Amino acid sequence: MSGTDAGVANRLRELDFWPVAVGVLVGLAGLLFLLEGVVDPFPVGEFRVRPVALSAVSLALGLDLGAFVFLGRGRRLLGLAHAIGGAGFTALVIAVAIDSGTLAVSAVLVLGGGILFLTYETYRTRRGDR
Repeated sequence: MSGTDAGVANRLRELDFWPVAVGVLVGLAGLLFLLEGVVDPFPVGEFRVRPVALSAVSLALGLDLGAFVFLGRGRRLLGLAHAIGGAGFTALVIAVAIDSGTLAVSAVLVLGGGILFLTYETYRTRRGDR
Protein backbone atom coordinates (compact mmCIF):
# COMPACT_ATOMS: atom_id res chain seq x y z
CA MET A 1 0.00 0.00 0.00
CA SER A 2 1.48 3.33 -1.00
CA GLY A 3 1.61 6.36 1.31
CA THR A 4 -1.40 7.94 -0.39
CA ASP A 5 -3.48 4.77 -0.02
CA ALA A 6 -2.59 4.57 3.66
CA GLY A 7 -3.67 8.19 4.15
CA VAL A 8 -7.03 7.53 2.50
CA ALA A 9 -7.50 4.38 4.59
CA ASN A 10 -6.74 6.32 7.78
CA ARG A 11 -9.21 9.07 6.86
CA LEU A 12 -11.90 6.48 6.10
CA ARG A 13 -11.35 4.86 9.51
CA GLU A 14 -11.74 8.25 11.18
CA LEU A 15 -15.12 8.96 9.57
CA ASP A 16 -17.97 9.14 12.02
CA PHE A 17 -20.50 6.54 10.84
CA TRP A 18 -23.81 8.08 11.96
CA PRO A 19 -23.54 11.52 10.32
CA VAL A 20 -22.33 9.75 7.17
CA ALA A 21 -25.39 7.47 7.30
CA VAL A 22 -27.63 10.55 7.57
CA GLY A 23 -25.89 12.13 4.58
CA VAL A 24 -26.18 8.96 2.51
CA LEU A 25 -29.94 8.70 3.15
CA VAL A 26 -30.53 12.38 2.34
CA GLY A 27 -28.27 12.14 -0.73
CA LEU A 28 -30.13 9.03 -1.90
CA ALA A 29 -33.37 10.99 -1.54
CA GLY A 30 -31.99 13.69 -3.84
CA LEU A 31 -30.82 11.15 -6.40
CA LEU A 32 -34.17 9.34 -6.41
CA PHE A 33 -35.96 12.68 -6.79
CA LEU A 34 -33.84 13.53 -9.83
CA LEU A 35 -34.58 10.12 -11.37
CA GLU A 36 -38.32 10.82 -11.42
CA GLY A 37 -39.45 11.12 -15.02
CA VAL A 38 -36.27 9.44 -16.28
CA VAL A 39 -36.78 6.03 -14.69
CA ASP A 40 -40.02 4.06 -14.82
CA PRO A 41 -41.61 2.87 -11.57
CA PHE A 42 -39.88 -0.27 -10.35
CA PRO A 43 -41.09 -3.22 -8.28
CA VAL A 44 -40.75 -3.17 -4.51
CA GLY A 45 -42.39 -6.33 -3.24
CA GLU A 46 -45.78 -6.56 -4.91
CA PHE A 47 -45.97 -2.85 -5.70
CA ARG A 48 -44.60 -0.67 -8.49
CA VAL A 49 -43.12 2.39 -6.85
CA ARG A 50 -42.12 5.68 -8.41
CA PRO A 51 -38.66 7.01 -7.54
CA VAL A 52 -40.13 10.19 -6.06
CA ALA A 53 -42.08 8.13 -3.50
CA LEU A 54 -38.92 6.35 -2.40
CA SER A 55 -37.21 9.73 -2.33
CA ALA A 56 -39.67 10.98 0.28
CA VAL A 57 -39.20 7.83 2.38
CA SER A 58 -35.40 8.10 2.21
CA LEU A 59 -35.53 11.79 3.15
CA ALA A 60 -37.84 11.09 6.11
CA LEU A 61 -35.57 8.30 7.35
CA GLY A 62 -32.46 10.45 6.95
CA LEU A 63 -33.97 13.39 8.81
CA ASP A 64 -35.37 11.18 11.59
CA LEU A 65 -31.99 9.49 12.04
CA GLY A 66 -30.29 12.89 11.99
CA ALA A 67 -32.52 14.09 14.83
CA PHE A 68 -31.36 11.24 17.08
CA VAL A 69 -27.72 11.57 16.03
CA PHE A 70 -27.39 15.33 16.48
CA LEU A 71 -29.62 15.79 19.54
CA GLY A 72 -27.78 12.89 21.19
CA ARG A 73 -24.52 14.73 20.64
CA GLY A 74 -25.79 18.00 22.07
CA ARG A 75 -26.08 19.78 18.70
CA ARG A 76 -29.42 21.38 19.61
CA LEU A 77 -30.21 23.52 16.58
CA LEU A 78 -29.02 20.95 14.05
CA GLY A 79 -30.92 18.21 15.91
CA LEU A 80 -34.11 20.29 16.02
CA ALA A 81 -33.84 21.03 12.32
CA HIS A 82 -33.64 17.32 11.56
CA ALA A 83 -36.41 16.48 14.05
CA ILE A 84 -38.87 19.00 12.64
CA GLY A 85 -38.10 18.06 9.04
CA GLY A 86 -38.22 14.36 9.90
CA ALA A 87 -41.58 14.67 11.64
CA GLY A 88 -43.05 16.66 8.76
CA PHE A 89 -41.77 14.40 5.99
CA THR A 90 -42.65 11.22 7.90
CA ALA A 91 -46.19 12.51 8.37
CA LEU A 92 -46.33 13.41 4.67
CA VAL A 93 -45.22 9.91 3.63
CA ILE A 94 -47.81 8.34 5.93
CA ALA A 95 -50.50 10.75 4.67
CA VAL A 96 -49.89 9.67 1.08
CA ALA A 97 -49.76 5.99 2.07
CA ILE A 98 -53.13 6.12 3.86
CA ASP A 99 -54.65 8.76 1.56
CA SER A 100 -55.29 11.30 4.32
CA GLY A 101 -55.65 14.90 3.19
CA THR A 102 -55.92 16.10 6.77
CA LEU A 103 -52.60 14.51 7.74
CA ALA A 104 -50.98 15.89 4.58
CA VAL A 105 -52.07 19.44 5.43
CA SER A 106 -50.91 18.93 9.02
CA ALA A 107 -47.51 17.75 7.77
CA VAL A 108 -47.13 20.84 5.58
CA LEU A 109 -48.08 23.05 8.55
CA VAL A 110 -45.45 21.30 10.71
CA LEU A 111 -42.83 21.95 8.03
CA GLY A 112 -43.89 25.59 7.64
CA GLY A 113 -43.95 26.18 11.39
CA GLY A 114 -40.57 24.48 11.65
CA ILE A 115 -39.11 26.78 9.04
CA LEU A 116 -40.32 29.84 10.96
CA PHE A 117 -39.09 28.47 14.29
CA LEU A 118 -35.66 27.54 12.94
CA THR A 119 -35.30 30.90 11.21
CA TYR A 120 -36.04 32.67 14.49
CA GLU A 121 -33.69 30.37 16.46
CA THR A 122 -30.87 30.93 13.98
CA TYR A 123 -31.39 34.70 14.14
CA ARG A 124 -31.54 34.65 17.96
CA THR A 125 -28.46 32.46 18.27
CA ARG A 126 -26.37 34.52 15.87
CA ARG A 127 -27.47 37.78 17.43
CA GLY A 128 -26.30 36.47 20.81
CA ASP A 129 -22.83 35.81 19.36
CA ARG A 130 -22.23 39.51 18.64
